[in-house]
Amino acid sequence: MNIEKFTISRDPDLYEAWPDVTLARDGRLICVFTECTHHNDRSYTRLMLTESADDGRSWSCKRPLTEGTAGLPYSYNCARISALRDGRLAVVVDRVPSAGETHDAESAVVLYFSDDDGRSWGDAVETPLRGIVPDRLTELDNGRWLIAAHRSRFGRLAEFCRWSDDRGQSWSDEVLVAFDSRYHLCEASMLPLGGGRIAAFLRENSCLGCDCLKTVSTDNGETWSPLVHFPLPGCHRPVAGKLQNGGIFITYRFMQGGKGWLGAWTQNFFAALTDEASALAVRRSDAWTRIIPVDYDRSTKSDLGYSGWVQLPDGSIYIVNYIVDDAYDRGQIRGYRLKLEDFIIDRRPAANPKAEGLS
Repeated sequence: MNIEKFTISRDPDLYEAWPDVTLARDGRLICVFTECTHHNDRSYTRLMLTESADDGRSWSCKRPLTEGTAGLPYSYNCARISALRDGRLAVVVDRVPSAGETHDAESAVVLYFSDDDGRSWGDAVETPLRGIVPDRLTELDNGRWLIAAHRSRFGRLAEFCRWSDDRGQSWSDEVLVAFDSRYHLCEASMLPLGGGRIAAFLRENSCLGCDCLKTVSTDNGETWSPLVHFPLPGCHRPVAGKLQNGGIFITYRFMQGGKGWLGAWTQNFFAALTDEASALAVRRSDAWTRIIPVDYDRSTKSDLGYSGWVQLPDGSIYIVNYIVDDAYDRGQIRGYRLKLEDFIIDRRPAANPKAEGLS
């Protein structure tokens, strides 16, 4: 297996985490991430940008997108970035009140726009959605914009969304995407599949090693199906997208659960291949996945797995991820480049399975 690894940003004095990446019109990769005092200390946060003009092999020095929040009554959490059809780039982030514990119901989801391929950015545009860890601003094939985030509901985590048909000038009433009293559902990745269909892949946050869970909309996000288990065990923070060949690629943190997870947290970062039929399947047994190990965090204070990815024009995939690893107790931003053909041997199955030693 051939996975190239690159350092995108590493600062010994700060914790860098929760990155995302998109491809600008001029071919540059644009990466957004958060720098902060520490994962467990958000007394200072700031959204940062870096870019690459050589398909992720080297990266510019980081530069700020937002103000630093030291002394301010809020912090920035997890940003996502997307390229819109009108040529603009959009960053979405949750702005979290900093007094006391995280107040997910009071956290504003805000947008920043750039019309010059990320060189400059406008002021924050606050949306009516409240919650944390938003998904990318998703643009559907009918032009509708969709934003999603999660917050507490009746003592459990639930996912919500709003949509706009006028490019963010106004937003729909809030829509409940997923809630189930058995689960903590959060961090949805919205995957548009055309014709009004959207598959939302969800993290289950009980830290028990549960499957990824999924719900499907067939009316552009206005209503959502019952939950379906999807065969990605231990899936945290899925990031799903379509490939050039029509397949589906998902990156995620593997959270195995079990005794001692608070001390060990997570160490593995995975990717997976699947297809549209699996994304729309109404039963777990009707979906398939092929799981690819991407990275392992060697630190005893391991922390990783919030990611983003794009497919480059040559078909290779570039992933951004944060990881502690050899930084010991400081998050760093790492890039990965891979070609899917390096992970798949395409061989026609034998007419008689027993001829292949199968039973």
